[in-house]
Amino acid sequence: MRSIYLDHAATTPLDPRVREAMLPFENELYGNPSSFNSAGKIVKDEIDEARASIAKQLNCRPDEIIFTSGGTESNNLAILGFCRAIKPSIAHPHIITTTIEHPSVLEALRHLEAKEGFRVTHLPVDGFGRVQPKQLEAALTPQTVFVSIMYANNEIGTVQPIAELGNIIKKFRASLPMSNCQLPIFHTDACQASGALDLNIEKLHVDMLTLNGSKMYGPKGSGLLYVKRGIKLQPLQFGGSQEKALRPGTENVAGIIGLAKALQIAQVEKEKENARLIPLRDKLIEGILKLPKTRLNGHPTERLPNNVNVSILDIEGEATILYLDAKWVYASTGSACTSASLDPSHVILALGLPYEVAHGSMRFTLGRSTTEEDIDYVLQVLPPIVQLLRSMSPVNVDSKYFT
Repeated sequence: MRSIYLDHAATTPLDPRVREAMLPFENELYGNPSSFNSAGKIVKDEIDEARASIAKQLNCRPDEIIFTSGGTESNNLAILGFCRAIKPSIAHPHIITTTIEHPSVLEALRHLEAKEGFRVTHLPVDGFGRVQPKQLEAALTPQTVFVSIMYANNEIGTVQPIAELGNIIKKFRASLPMSNCQLPIFHTDACQASGALDLNIEKLHVDMLTLNGSKMYGPKGSGLLYVKRGIKLQPLQFGGSQEKALRPGTENVAGIIGLAKALQIAQVEKEKENARLIPLRDKLIEGILKLPKTRLNGHPTERLPNNVNVSILDIEGEATILYLDAKWVYASTGSACTSASLDPSHVILALGLPYEVAHGSMRFTLGRSTTEEDIDYVLQVLPPIVQLLRSMSPVNVDSKYFT
């Protein structure tokens, strides 16, 4: 039988239309866009066109797009690049984030706090994984220089009220003296949002936004950072003038072309695909929750249309994944960036749930290839696996931990 891939939050397959757009730049269009010759000029023009296409999708200017190698680099460039640039002008600089951010955000902020003299406030989330706007409002101070809150969580799929949070920051700026009226800068990691949510920069009220090609059926090793005009960043790398000297080195031309094509397709097909995925998502949730001692993690409605994160008590999520893998069902226990760690998910723990619930968590993320037959098959093979693993488990968690 064919495999059933339900790990689209980790990475997506390359869309054939994207591959077709990339192929010429792997073969005949091989010029260096920095070269002063016709071969290079042709390729540079194609990069400029890709940048303009992306800007149209985000409702921003082409010169506000910086191409990177993916979401992790974009997040690091946004956080470290801006905070290091602004530090000399602000005494006791302060940063706000949440407890459920991606490791590429949390680790960068941990470094700034431990090594470079920044103060960091981690906003808690409610039991559904949502930030409360009033908590952000209360955390803002005249020393706050940077706020980073992800658009949609990569593990539990909860969608944050980014536009509302951005509007709070905008009003706070207006209350400050003119010397500080551009601070704080608002950044969002939107890697999971492409193809599912609105990416209009103006509506979201964000100053920087991260996207990753491999989360939207584009090529791995491609990504971008939207940076509002006027914001100064300090580069993390040196050695060339590409991407305004913020990302030096010969451009990943095929990756850039593929990224632009993938984003265009994702945004055009967004509404139709969401309408197809939501009933499949809900059917999978309903079926899994029929099993005893199971719970849905994340918001029941304000969540990504393809995300199902559940905790199945009394068994380890990793063991369930291995048994499903033997049945040709590919899922995960959470973020692929922390898969080498056996520590429980920091996201599940941030919901106020105990370690036993975090260890039993699993993530199924649907995609363009997912069918109703796939969902039926998962609901057929999962219950016997759960029954088998529970029969071997020494754990029997009290029901108060998952109700």
